[in-house]
Amino acid sequence: MLKILIVEDDKELQQLFQRVLIKNGYATRCAMNGQQALELIDQEYIDLIISDVMMPVMDGYELVRSLRETGIQTPVLMITAKDAFDDMRLGFLSGSDDYMVKPVNVNEMVLRVSALLRRAQMISDRRQVIGNTELEYDSMSVIANSQIQVLPQKEFMLLYKMVSFPGRIFTRQQIMDDIWGYDTDTDSHTVDVHIGRLRDRFRENEDFQIVTMRGVGYKVVKKA
Repeated sequence: MLKILIVEDDKELQQLFQRVLIKNGYATRCAMNGQQALELIDQEYIDLIISDVMMPVMDGYELVRSLRETGIQTPVLMITAKDAFDDMRLGFLSGSDDYMVKPVNVNEMVLRVSALLRRAQMISDRRQVIGNTELEYDSMSVIANSQIQVLPQKEFMLLYKMVSFPGRIFTRQQIMDDIWGYDTDTDSHTVDVHIGRLRDRFRENEDFQIVTMRGVGYKVVKKA
């Protein structure tokens, strides 16, 4: 049974999420703040985290940053009372995978949880699907409209990273660190060059597009 960690200091909301998730077939664990969550994650395997932002001791942003800095890529659905774009941007930049604003529609929450878990499974299977486009990591290939494109390694890894988390913003520095490595001498302008090449290759793709977040970085979005 898949196990979901609910990190929420509002006891009533925590219990509501727990009841809904259990009803939908998930096992749950609960924590009142980010520090408790880290201690629990250190003791047992968690498949997905639902976390509030504003909490005592350690907030949701700090929790996610701590996880990502230690290499833990457990999917995180961030939930907050704030609805400003800057708050959403901070959530994604900290490493969150999805974002919901209170009051939360619990039925929508369950759908988002299911989607995040499917995406995590595809990552472990070393493939990603967005619409009718499929990316196969082992062959560095993209299959769309019965056509197969084998990409240069860095281009494929960059596209695969963003497609794995559609809607999530990646800064140039995050991309450089993950694709080229922390100790690279390559200029960050290289990221822009590779993004330009990918846009040229997939300009006619009907499933996704690469969007520039001015002053921040890039993200892949699924076309309607």
